[in-house]
Amino acid sequence: MASPLELTLVLLFAACVGVVLFRMLHLPPMLGYLSVGIVIGPHALGLASDSQRVQYLAEFGVVFLMFSIGIEFSLPKLKSMRRVVLGLGVSQVLGTLLVAVGLGALVNLFWSFSWQASVALGGALAMSSTAIVTKMLAERLELETEHGRNIMGVLLFQDLAVVPLLIVISALGGNSKALVLALSLAALKITGALALLLWLGQKLVGRWFHIVAARRSQELFMLNLLLLTLGLAYLTEHLGLSMALGAFIAGMLIAETPFRHQVEDDIKPFRDVLLGLFFITTGMLLNPGIVLKQPLLVLLFFVGPLIVKFTLIAGLARLFGSPPGTAIRTGLGLAQAGEFGFVLLNLVIDRNLLDPSLSQAVLAGMLLSMLCAPFLIINADRIALRFVANEWMMQSLQMTKIATQSIKTSGHVIICGYGRCGQNLARMLEQEGIGYVALDLDPDRVMEAASSGETVVFGDAARREALIAAGIHRAAGIVVTYDSTPAALKVLAQVQALEPTLPVVVRTVDDTHIDDLIAAGATEVVPEIVEGSLMLASHALVLMGVPMRRVLRRVAQARNERYSLLRGYFHGLDDEDEGGEREQVRLQSVPLTLNADAIGRTLGELRLDKLGVTVTAIRRHGIRGVEPVAETRLMAEDIVVLRGLPDKLVEAEVRLLGRH
Repeated sequence: MASPLELTLVLLFAACVGVVLFRMLHLPPMLGYLSVGIVIGPHALGLASDSQRVQYLAEFGVVFLMFSIGIEFSLPKLKSMRRVVLGLGVSQVLGTLLVAVGLGALVNLFWSFSWQASVALGGALAMSSTAIVTKMLAERLELETEHGRNIMGVLLFQDLAVVPLLIVISALGGNSKALVLALSLAALKITGALALLLWLGQKLVGRWFHIVAARRSQELFMLNLLLLTLGLAYLTEHLGLSMALGAFIAGMLIAETPFRHQVEDDIKPFRDVLLGLFFITTGMLLNPGIVLKQPLLVLLFFVGPLIVKFTLIAGLARLFGSPPGTAIRTGLGLAQAGEFGFVLLNLVIDRNLLDPSLSQAVLAGMLLSMLCAPFLIINADRIALRFVANEWMMQSLQMTKIATQSIKTSGHVIICGYGRCGQNLARMLEQEGIGYVALDLDPDRVMEAASSGETVVFGDAARREALIAAGIHRAAGIVVTYDSTPAALKVLAQVQALEPTLPVVVRTVDDTHIDDLIAAGATEVVPEIVEGSLMLASHALVLMGVPMRRVLRRVAQARNERYSLLRGYFHGLDDEDEGGEREQVRLQSVPLTLNADAIGRTLGELRLDKLGVTVTAIRRHGIRGVEPVAETRLMAEDIVVLRGLPDKLVEAEVRLLGRH
């Protein structure tokens, strides 16, 4: 038996190799984790045969994932989802159980298959993978979409349903009165625990975190965070609920405090590493020999539940009012098996409700469905467009709504995200008489803002069609107001493909990803931490008696050193109205056409510095990654960003393009 250190090294090495290979193939890393688990597991190479030793630790990956999802779901948002949780969620679990019992009765006509086995198997197959689905939706920025809300609502109810299903499966074949009593006690515990945690916790968590934060100790803050997350996970598990549910509640409670952004950054390393470990241990459960010995039976339990669950969930989603495309995406997102299904299946095996060889085939089918889940989610849009005749029309209508808002505007600003930051920006633009079109993925927010007469529409700014409909070719600039770096990079990629010279201002929390965002094409990146420190310093200086004029000069100087756009700006039509502006330093983008004189020449040869003009950036192939040094040789279709006085910029442009 391998020592704990040897086992850890094997897992780390295998995880690194698996993720690198799958990244090279442009496949989700979780498939790498699952595949690695199958290869090194006890049924294959046997390099990590003691899976029980790491399985409990790996479960914390799901705990921290659900905690992160809980931060995104505030209590008001959860209340607004109660129709999905108690409607679609209940219908999905009960519907799967009824289908399993019906199919079991049909099978019993030819082979011996008890109704108890049907109920137990139906409960295991009713679960979907919380870890895979929530991670995929978060990476694809689909948590706030209609199908994302449907999926999250069903997953939340599945977590709640695990407890009564465990009781039912444990008591199958026993006393029916004892079963009813056990279920009643479980219902009381669930109701009491949730009410206590949500009501009392909402009052206490915010106050306690303020006390901890006031101690100004990062170590203490981190310890407190782990204590709250694991403590609530332990409490819910002790009450007979799942650890993941307790972690989800902890995340929701912290979402109501001002510390949510710091908490998200602190918890991410634990979540990602432990979640990868969870997927590896899940892969270890698969016995490839079963697939070779009973391929048809494994195929039956792989394809059959996928088709049945997809059909059932898509149909129920339509019944609850979702459009066809959303129903298909919801069904595809929940068709696979889940990690809690393995817990229920292990209990089924312990109670001898299924033949051992049959249970291994079921296990193999469940794992194969989890392996194919990322592909189903990634291709959900393509599948919906193929099988729903009016899906393209629904998307066209959405684009038409966006285009209707922007068709009469030009020189406007496209605001990506209409949260607090986006709304404040929109008000300031209105005060200056500048038009804007805001894109947001929160349907409730869009509906409320649009009903108030604001120019905001439902749309994903990371989609090419949405930006075109918002008038990117007529816009004066784009502002990304949400602080998600992956989301901002997607927007920047689309902007570079459509309008590479269009200025883009991006908001971020700190300085961590500034270089990545600028390299991707951001004109300016505004970190909140920098602005917060400037405001803090200005107030402190005023309180210390420094004259206001001097404070404002200091702040302006600091901003001038930090932000390039405050050292120069892109020229607009209204600038000529201000006489003093003509001698101000400006920025200008010059795209190099195929016959430009500068092509093939270095910046040193062009001697633009002799004109008093500086090359601040060169964007090549949509990437702002070329360093503007004297040895840099210019190429066709480069975009050269110049900084200088207006008349000197004209001379520099002539020198670059050769216009006389």
